[in-house]
Amino acid sequence: MQALSERIAQLLPYLRRHARALTGSQQAGDAYVAATLEAILAAPGEFGQNGDVRIALYRMFHRVWSSTVLPGDAAEPENPAEAVAGRRLAQLTPLNRQALLLTVVEGFSSHDAAAVLDLNAAMVADLVEQAVRDIDRQTATSVLIIEDEPLIAMDLEQIVGSLGHHVLDVAPTRDAAVEAARLRRPGLVLADIQLADGSSGVDAVRDILTRFEVPVIFITAYPERLLEGRRLEPTFLITKPFSPDQVKAAVSQALFFERTAHLTDAGGDNRSAMY
Repeated sequence: MQALSERIAQLLPYLRRHARALTGSQQAGDAYVAATLEAILAAPGEFGQNGDVRIALYRMFHRVWSSTVLPGDAAEPENPAEAVAGRRLAQLTPLNRQALLLTVVEGFSSHDAAAVLDLNAAMVADLVEQAVRDIDRQTATSVLIIEDEPLIAMDLEQIVGSLGHHVLDVAPTRDAAVEAARLRRPGLVLADIQLADGSSGVDAVRDILTRFEVPVIFITAYPERLLEGRRLEPTFLITKPFSPDQVKAAVSQALFFERTAHLTDAGGDNRSAMY
């Protein structure tokens, strides 16, 4: 039988994806994941050895996330309670979006998502419907797609188009992506990680972000390689093969945050990106 610690370790990349999508930041998302692990270590008996470990892990995370103010949220001296509350409310992803991310992106059933959120399945279904309506009302933007596979690029064009967004260009290489962004500034970037000519979607995004800030969603078949909690990593990530609903949820959540997240690379320099 697989050890509990091993099972949790396997789930951590996906919990990081969920946490980053909720907070709009690699740094904040990873901090809440770390706090979740600390909570498990502090009360291992409460976590339990039986049942679905994935549900238990996400349930613990949501309890920590909804009740904890991390050091980065420290209050201003003149008005501690109000300052903390204001920052927390500004950062919170509404409950309907939590339900959407759990069911659509993380693949929980309504019943399991209800267990994570301490709700019932009917309430989760209603929340997801609310989130979908919110997506339909979201302001349209222009999108740059960095993808070298024509069929995948066509799928992405259709999906973002169905949301009312306009595709500025489809760039198959790093150089083409940077040039497209230079000519017409996008409001969102969807980027594959590996491009056919050997160039990198990650490098293309870094080049673009030296010019201006823009929300970015990465697409990869190997999310566990990019969600280790080290160095510069994606904030928003879609796993191949993806469904239209997963893309819609990720696009909506990325645009939900008006500002971009600040990431720190190994050298300590700040890079601005919804990455």
